[in-house]
Amino acid sequence: MKVLRALAVAMLMIVAAASLFPQLITGASYARQFRELPDSPPSRQHWLGTDDLGRDRLSRLLYGTRVSLLLAPAAALLATLLAALIGGIAGFEGGRTEKVVMGATDLFLSLPWLFLLITVRAAMPLNVSPGASVMITFALLGCLGWAGAARVICSAARSVAGADFILLARASGDGGFRLLWRHVLPNLRPIVLAQFWLSVPAFILTEANLGVLGLGVSEPLPSWGSLLKDLGTFDGISASVWQFAPLLLFVLVVSSFHLVLTSEELPA
Repeated sequence: MKVLRALAVAMLMIVAAASLFPQLITGASYARQFRELPDSPPSRQHWLGTDDLGRDRLSRLLYGTRVSLLLAPAAALLATLLAALIGGIAGFEGGRTEKVVMGATDLFLSLPWLFLLITVRAAMPLNVSPGASVMITFALLGCLGWAGAARVICSAARSVAGADFILLARASGDGGFRLLWRHVLPNLRPIVLAQFWLSVPAFILTEANLGVLGLGVSEPLPSWGSLLKDLGTFDGISASVWQFAPLLLFVLVVSSFHLVLTSEELPA
């Protein structure tokens, strides 16, 4: 298992480095069109060929990977912060506050949040700029993906709230938000970090689902979702195995995340 984890970490580091510095691998922009070479096969100039608009596939794959790998952790960070705040307050306060907050969380969890996400995104303008679409997707993922982690953090906060050092802190005069911020949340850090890392591959998959439906990052900016969507439009795809490169990389990255997470002990 340690060998698999080391291979998974190495894979993620290589992919991250390649996506952060795509200009060192390919000199073409993700939006540049080589109109004389539409749907061309791999060559020395275009290692994965070009798409139907003549854009370099490798360049779009690297830039799309960067967008997805930056978007998913950013959304996971926002969702985890919301979960820590909501779940931490509910577990720390207990009583009626916990019942109300957890009741609202259960209601939120009872909704198919992926379909809720699709509905909210579809209700927004689709003709926004690529940068704005990235921000919208990031905000929606973060604001709608906190509920599951909030329940876990609430349970942990409830246990911490009854600890002896909390009683000592109360006796010393600490209370309210100061007590939550200085004593409760720092002791929830392992739980919060675990929820963050568990959320990253989930948000990668969710962004891909939005992109396949045309509700993710806007063209011409690529992402894994838009690249996977293109697989449904190719002619003679069985004879062009290089066109499966986005799908192969997507599966490898998500699998690597799961290998890293399942091979180390996470807090319960």
